[in-house]
Amino acid sequence: MTPIKDSLKKKKIDSLDLKTHLALLGAPMLLLLIVWAVFFSISNNPNSVANLVLVAIIYLLGYSLSYYFHQGRLNRLWEHLQQVIHVNDTTFELVNIANQYQDERAFLDALLKKAVSSIDGAEMGSIIKVDSQSGELHFESTIGIDIEKLRSVQFNLKQSFEYKLTKGKCDRVVVIDDMANINAHSSLSTTEQQVFLSAPLYPIRSTLSSPIHIDGALYGMLNLDSATAKAFSHYDRNLVAILTHEAANAIALYQKTRQINLLANYDSLTELYNRQRFEQGVKQWKIKPHFGSYLIVLDLDNLKVINDNYGHLVGDKAIQTFATALKQIWHQKHLIARYGGDEFIALCHGPQAQIEADLQQLQQTLFSQQMAISNPGSQTETLSTENISFSYGIANYQGHLDASFRVADKMMYQNKRRKQNSTE
Repeated sequence: MTPIKDSLKKKKIDSLDLKTHLALLGAPMLLLLIVWAVFFSISNNPNSVANLVLVAIIYLLGYSLSYYFHQGRLNRLWEHLQQVIHVNDTTFELVNIANQYQDERAFLDALLKKAVSSIDGAEMGSIIKVDSQSGELHFESTIGIDIEKLRSVQFNLKQSFEYKLTKGKCDRVVVIDDMANINAHSSLSTTEQQVFLSAPLYPIRSTLSSPIHIDGALYGMLNLDSATAKAFSHYDRNLVAILTHEAANAIALYQKTRQINLLANYDSLTELYNRQRFEQGVKQWKIKPHFGSYLIVLDLDNLKVINDNYGHLVGDKAIQTFATALKQIWHQKHLIARYGGDEFIALCHGPQAQIEADLQQLQQTLFSQQMAISNPGSQTETLSTENISFSYGIANYQGHLDASFRVADKMMYQNKRRKQNSTE
């Protein structure tokens, strides 16, 4: 059995074997010999042999040039194929590790880095998001460009060259090779134009801009920039169109993945962890003996009164207000969750005196705020968050959630009953 030669290992998309070369050379040569034989037999001209040799040499030279250009084209096709494969691998990788990114901005940073590395002429780049309501543009990610400078300029979609060059359609990739001329006709002020000129590490002379559409709506734009004039070819434009299409799929999938993650792990009303996610986090909690760990159970005292007097929508607002205040003091350094209804739970590092001080600060924060409420058919009123009080219980945590929860929950109800008795 004849082994199959793998031309891909040699980085060739196609090649001609010896038999093919002989066939391509031999068939025309045989035809020339036949024509020469007939012509020689008729004319009996001695120069016909020299003429035949000259024709054969010319033919060989022509064949060699044709093969050289043909093979060069195949090599370029191979390079293009490698780039397409790289783009596909890039987006596939991003989709598969989407859950590893903390937020969408971190995901866009990774996407832009991959895009710049995928296009040979690209040295810098940015991803700009479009506000669907106002049309305002916001720089979300940059490479080689000072993003803080760009964010100091307020501009909208109609001022972008993507909008202008596509006559408002924003439906195709555009290439700008004369940035100076584009900037000269910009509607931005001289100061704002100077910001855009000074933000890149190197003066931008070529830009390739591609719109990103998700679910039929314009999500934003991917811009790739170069300090070299005419850095992007027609092929680069097509390649970026593929990249942008795949990027849109990756962003859409990332958003859906994050949404599923939010539904699975977060309480929709307060955006705190839910009970399931809290119990998972407890398994990863690191006990620090020199500080101690404490489980805190918190419960709103008067949610039923608020619900009865103002309605359940206001009750939900009260829960949100309490959760917001709770996040302000603990969210970055402790594990907190809405455990169910009006009950919250937190796992904190000590010392306990600091936790007690934080809880006092929490109540003071609630006392100093007011919450606007509105009932159908009535004017908007304000409900003082003084009405949002809470009881809590604290238990030492040594790695046993159920045991600590029973102690903290019992203490919380004792404090709640003590409050009720003091008001009677």
